[in-house]
Amino acid sequence: MTKTFPSLEKNRIKVLLLEGLHPLAIDRMTEEGYVVEAHNRAFDEEELLEAIPNVHVLGIRSKTLITEKILERAENLLAVGAFCIGTNQVDIDAACERAVPVFNAPYSNTRSVAELVIAEIIMLFRGLFDKIRQAHGGRWKKSAQGSEEVRNKTLGIVGYGHIGRQVSVLAEALGMRVLYYDIIDRLSMGNATPVMELRDLLEQSDLVTLHVPGTRDTEGMMGRREFGYMRDGAHFINASRGSVVDMEALREALTSGKLAGAAVDVFPEEPKSKEDPFITPIQNLPNVILTPHIGGATQEAQRNIGLEVAGKLIRFTNLGSTEGAVNFPNEVLADLRGHHRILHVHQNVPGVLQQVNAIFAEANINIAAQTLRNHGEVGYLIVDINHVVDPEMVARIGAMPETIRVRVLG
Repeated sequence: MTKTFPSLEKNRIKVLLLEGLHPLAIDRMTEEGYVVEAHNRAFDEEELLEAIPNVHVLGIRSKTLITEKILERAENLLAVGAFCIGTNQVDIDAACERAVPVFNAPYSNTRSVAELVIAEIIMLFRGLFDKIRQAHGGRWKKSAQGSEEVRNKTLGIVGYGHIGRQVSVLAEALGMRVLYYDIIDRLSMGNATPVMELRDLLEQSDLVTLHVPGTRDTEGMMGRREFGYMRDGAHFINASRGSVVDMEALREALTSGKLAGAAVDVFPEEPKSKEDPFITPIQNLPNVILTPHIGGATQEAQRNIGLEVAGKLIRFTNLGSTEGAVNFPNEVLADLRGHHRILHVHQNVPGVLQQVNAIFAEANINIAAQTLRNHGEVGYLIVDINHVVDPEMVARIGAMPETIRVRVLG
C-alpha cells in the first residue's frame, strides 16, 4: 500500500464503478472531473486483482467481493463505496487497517422495503398469490375461504430499526395491532408495543416480519423451535437477510400447515448474476411468495442510494470528510478555503499527535485547525495549514512507524 499521497488533480483520480450503478451516480462522479470507468456487472476476483492497483475510488453493490487479498493489491485505493445497504461483501476491518474507509447508504431504501412488506402482508392474508396463479392457469378460484382482512390482526416486527419502524407506522394505518422485539431499547412509533422476549412476540402474532441485520447473533435465528412457537395458521415474511432463516425448517412449517403462508425476498444463497439458476427449498409451494431480493429495488431507492454514496465518496476524496464511513473515524470537514490539508491515518497509540506537531514546529509552520478522531485501533488526524506543504515534511510524517497513510489536499 502506498503510504504517502501527494495532492492529485481530479483528472488523475481513477474511479471504477461496477454492477450497473444508477446513472446519476456515474454522472455525479464524472462531473466532478474524475476519470470514471463504469461496468454493468460484478467483477470476479481475477478481474478485480488486475484492475485494482490503479484504482483510487471503487464503487460496488452486493455481488463484488472485496477481500483482504484484493485490498493487498489496492495500493492506490482511497475509498470504497457500497451502493447498497449492507457491507458484508467488503472486509471492512482489513480496509480500515489500510486506511480505506467504506461508505454505504443504510437508509435510502427504507420506504421501498416497507412498502413491499405491506403489500405482501395483504397478499398473504388474502391468499392472493395462489389465486393469481390459478387465474393465469385458467381456473376461476372465487372463494372467501382463507381470505381475511388485515385490520385487527397482530403484526410482530422483529428488528425495530428504520425499516421496522416504517412498517409499523404503515401497518397501524391499516388498522393492525403492532408488537415489536429488538435487542436494543427503542421508543415505539404510534401505538406499537415492545415485547421483551422473541418467543412472546412469536406466540402472539398473526404475522411475523423480520428486519434484522445479518450478523453472527442473528444467523439462523428462525429455526424449527422458533417456527414452533408461532401461532398455527400464522404468516411469515423475511425481507432482511437470508442467513437469519433456516430454510428447511421454514419449508417444514409451510408444508405441515403450521404456517398458512410466507413471503421471502432474501436467501442464504443467491445467484451471482441473472443468468445463474435460483434454487431454494420453498419453491413451488402455493402459499409462498418468492421475490428476487427486490425490497429496495425501486427507481426512487436506487436514485437515492446513487446520490448518497457518490456524495460521500466525493466529499472524502476532495475534503477528507468521513461522515457515514462504517469502518473509520467519522468526521465532517469544511471546504479547504485556501488552506492546505494533511490527512494522517495512524495506529491509535499514545504520542502520535505530539510527534506530528513536533514536525510542524521544526518546519516553523503554524497550524490553522486540527482535529483528531479515533475508531478502534485507528486514528485519523486532520491538519489545516496556511503554508505550502513541504514534501520533505510529509515524508517525515509518512516515515513515522505509527503512520498507516498520509494524504495531502490542496
